[in-house]
Amino acid sequence: MEIQKPIFFLFVASLLSLSTPTLLSVHGQILPIVDDHRANATAMKTYIVHVQKPKGNKFLRFKDRVAWYKSFLPNTTVDSGEPRLIYAYRHVISGFAAMLTPKEVEAMETMEGFVLAYPEMEHVAQTTSSPDFLGLSRWDGLWVDTFFGQGQIIGVIDTGVKPTHPSFREHGNMPPPPPKWRGSCYWGPPICNEKLIGAMAFRHRLNPNPEDTDGHGTHTASTAAGSFVDDAEVLGQARGTASGTAPRAHLAIYKVLFKRPGRPSTGTDSDILKGIDQAIRDHVDILSMSLGSTNRSLHESSIAIASYAAITKGIFPCAAAANEGPFKSLIANDAPWILTVGASTMDRRIRAIVKLGNGMEFYGESAYQPSPSNSTQLPLVYPGALGTTDAFFCLNGSLNTFNVSGKIVLCARGNIDDVEKGKIVKAAGGAGMILANLRFMGNTTFADPHVLPVAHVDDADARQIADYVQTTQNATAAITFNGTQFGVHPAPAVAYFSSRGPSLSNANIIKPDVIAPGVNILAAWPFEVGQNRTNTSRTFKFVSGTSMATPHVSGVVALLRNNHPNWSVAAIKSAIMTTAYTQDRDGNPIADQYNNGTASVFAMGSGHVDPVAANDPGLIYDIQPHDYIRYLCGSGFTDRQVTAIVRGAVNCSRVRAISAEQLNYPSIAVYLSSNSTTKTIKRTVTNVGDANTVYRIQFEEPEGVRVDVSPKTLQFSQVDEKKSYNVTLNIIGGTAPVAGQVSEGHLAWVSGKYYVRSPIAVTFT
Repeated sequence: MEIQKPIFFLFVASLLSLSTPTLLSVHGQILPIVDDHRANATAMKTYIVHVQKPKGNKFLRFKDRVAWYKSFLPNTTVDSGEPRLIYAYRHVISGFAAMLTPKEVEAMETMEGFVLAYPEMEHVAQTTSSPDFLGLSRWDGLWVDTFFGQGQIIGVIDTGVKPTHPSFREHGNMPPPPPKWRGSCYWGPPICNEKLIGAMAFRHRLNPNPEDTDGHGTHTASTAAGSFVDDAEVLGQARGTASGTAPRAHLAIYKVLFKRPGRPSTGTDSDILKGIDQAIRDHVDILSMSLGSTNRSLHESSIAIASYAAITKGIFPCAAAANEGPFKSLIANDAPWILTVGASTMDRRIRAIVKLGNGMEFYGESAYQPSPSNSTQLPLVYPGALGTTDAFFCLNGSLNTFNVSGKIVLCARGNIDDVEKGKIVKAAGGAGMILANLRFMGNTTFADPHVLPVAHVDDADARQIADYVQTTQNATAAITFNGTQFGVHPAPAVAYFSSRGPSLSNANIIKPDVIAPGVNILAAWPFEVGQNRTNTSRTFKFVSGTSMATPHVSGVVALLRNNHPNWSVAAIKSAIMTTAYTQDRDGNPIADQYNNGTASVFAMGSGHVDPVAANDPGLIYDIQPHDYIRYLCGSGFTDRQVTAIVRGAVNCSRVRAISAEQLNYPSIAVYLSSNSTTKTIKRTVTNVGDANTVYRIQFEEPEGVRVDVSPKTLQFSQVDEKKSYNVTLNIIGGTAPVAGQVSEGHLAWVSGKYYVRSPIAVTFT
């Protein structure tokens, strides 16, 4: 999920005392397709309908299944003459998408085989140095050992692709896709090749052109598996060789998100289900999904349901956590069978420097760095100090009553796109702009292709600059540039926008699972970037979001699958989680850029992805698809809801259900109350490291909680041997925990070679 601009704030704030907005419409919210007629029982809208065929019925041909689907409909067309049936699904669900009224759905509920139905919702779309930052070398190590992901097929569910970008050319003697591949490519050869093997688009009955008209899909696809492209840069910055995380993996593109005027690219449940249904039918190996909507129950989440179908076929689902941070419990794609990815920073900045008239200097960022850099002090103005809310944000027309000609203008982020904000300042005669974070945006800054000299500064620096201009007569400032800088500290850190748990629908599973690079990621872009650019055939752009973090991990999965072809989806996920690191490059705990404090487990999950360590994790926590059915039944889902999720009839009274925390997950989350001060959970690990290995337990107790692990030693004599252990958590006597308070710790199984870590989150109730 790319950080979307505009971000709309309905509030008035001072830059000196910024607070959480009263109302926030942020990228990733659920957007109903039809709002005006929600209460109208005769209003026609698209419904996702789950059905279950009667026992003994078999469909020898898919058209027989389609005919059965149509038997649930009152007739085959709507008044306009269009077919009611939009999509008939093969793999993701047992069901279909159709145009129906609420009354028609109500009548359908009495029919044999009906499970449930709901109106579809919209989902929103959410590098030169990132492979280096992940420890991947072109000359040795994991990339070479795994043949750069060769032979793996990554299915990208997004806004399409620009097929002629050099990131999607064949690199070297790339082999054809494996014989299992069943997909097709809209353009055909020579545009499609051994790199870009598939491209399709789905939009309510249509199969339109999968060309990317947004940029999001091109960027994410190249981040996952783009070919090596030398001399990549953005406006001359971050120059180097760009590549995806798995540069020799194949790409199959499924366009389900579409550009709308003045809005982020969005897609509907029916189209998303159809795209993933096709990807499963085509036999992709990995689903990379940088889209989603927050806080949807698993039985109404198209991505969760389709991803469950994927894991039953051995396909790995990787999805973005959303960009609703730093506010808690606004997280997408939180099903336990999905690897949910949050966003972190790297150690690279595209530096712009603000120097005030009093000599104070502040580091910011901007991709546009005019040369030669002008260090002349210019008048500094802050329209938001005396003007309206519009002037605070430097909106169109708001600067008309201010004299900004030849001056540097201090503008708060928000409400409109940052580059558009700069265009407004430039049109008003401004010579430069200081772009100021609001308080909740913390230390995260972006390198955008601005149209005038700009420095995007963090919230602490912004408040100092605002204080200076409000207390100083004839305030001045200069903006200078010193290009691409590496080794910036601290790194990595969690970006403020990265969505946080705990999940409201899945509270006993820590989400996100891991974090990965997602700030100022350089990757392919289908359009001209910046001003006066003539070479548009090989453009790249910096983009930020959990959308950018997700394909990094999808590429890592491709590498691991090559080295471990027999590992299950859950085993690969476990390897990534238990080897993730929690300390930055300086050896300090990974920070949260929202408040500059230590990142919580609900901000970074198990930690930052480490591809090299994940390749040899020592132990893994395995989960079979049926275990998720036990989890769902034990988590309060009804028979019909579980049936809809798993695409098969389920009677939970006949299932050996487990409570949510008993799922064999690589992290641990429990609730403890004063009335129930003890909880024991069981975990089972499988030895995938050296045959004869002894592991000993180490743990850090959450504050106020006593942890006991039994046994304290695990001794293995062979590979694939399994061992179980119990973790008992007790509220320490005399402790008076506050309801809602979260206490964190971790446990690790340690040998001389391996360190297998699981975070622990205890929520007091």
